[in-house]
Parts: sequence; structure tokens; C-alpha cells
Amino acid sequence: MAALRAELERRGVAVVTTREPGGVPVAEKIRSVILENPMSPWTELFLYEAARAEHLQSVILPAMARGAWVLCDRFTDSSLAYQGHARGLEWKKVETLNALATGGMEPDLVVWLDIDPARGLRAARDPNRFEAEGVAFQSKVRAGFGKAMRRRPRKWIKLRAHSSSPEAMAAALAETLLKKLKKSPSSRGRRSSR
Repeated sequence: MAALRAELERRGVAVVTTREPGGVPVAEKIRSVILENPMSPWTELFLYEAARAEHLQSVILPAMARGAWVLCDRFTDSSLAYQGHARGLEWKKVETLNALATGGMEPDLVVWLDIDPARGLRAARDPNRFEAEGVAFQSKVRAGFGKAMRRRPRKWIKLRAHSSSPEAMAAALAETLLKKLKKSPSSRGRRSSR
């Protein structure tokens, strides 16, 4: 994400990077609760949605109002993949809760850095309870992202993680984003998530 931000800024785009859950103090506390404590899938989902609502109001909307692009590490499609598909919650209900938490806002584009689950687990820098669930769970998550992408293919960009250097991936992705969003640095704020 840092390499993409640097590349877009080099091209004159104002960029805000953030993450979910997190990005603001309340959402960071919720993040700790989620990552450190086993819980039911529904509790997990409601906590993500609470963090998302706060994050949207405190970070994403103000950044967009200033005309910045928002690059968010995870957003609503992650809830569909993790809680909807991998945890087995009803997809439509997850979509409904996503819409409530965001006021119906969706990212203009979703970038999926796809990686083989076993390789991704080996490369994990900050292991948490999701990584501890192993390859089978991460394979379900990957399938969930695939399902989300098939439902709205025009808003997705799928890249193979580790296919080239972060800088080379960032340069190619920045070019793609600029073309897809028909962006000049002075146009309105955009959001992209993973």
C-alpha cells in the first residue's frame, strides 16, 4: 500500500491510506478485540460493522470531501469474504449490514491481491487468530473474494501478490487506477479497497 500511495502521489494524486478495522482510535480498539478474542461469527461481523461506521465518518468521508483518494486495506467485500463466505453467514444479511454501516457507500474499485493461502500464511507478518485458523479457512476466504468479484466484476482488479516487486506492482496498478477512474489530480475523491 505504501508503494502505491507513493506512486499515486508522484503522479499528483492526493492520497489517504487507512485500514479496516482501524484507522481511528475507537476502531483500533475494536480491531484488538476482534483479533485477540474468539467470538461467534455474528459478534465478529457486528464489531467489524461498528468499526467501519466510525472509520467512514472519521477518516474516509472527510478525506473524500477534501478531494483525496482513499486507499483502504479491506472494506465491505472483506466482510463478505470472511464472515459471509468463510464463516457461513447469509451473504444477503452481510450485504445489508455493510450498507447500514456505510450508508450505502461502496468503493469505486476493489483491488484484490490474490495469493495462495499456504504461501500467504507463511508470509504473514502479524499473525492473529485468523491466520491460526489455517489454510482451510484462508481457502474459504479466497473463494469468498472470488464470489464477490464474480458478482460485480467491473469494480474489481485482481493481481497476483508477489508477481513482481512492490514498486513495479504499484506503478502498474497506479496506471490502471488512473485509467479506470479517468482521474485527473483535481477531480473528486475516490475510494479503493482491498
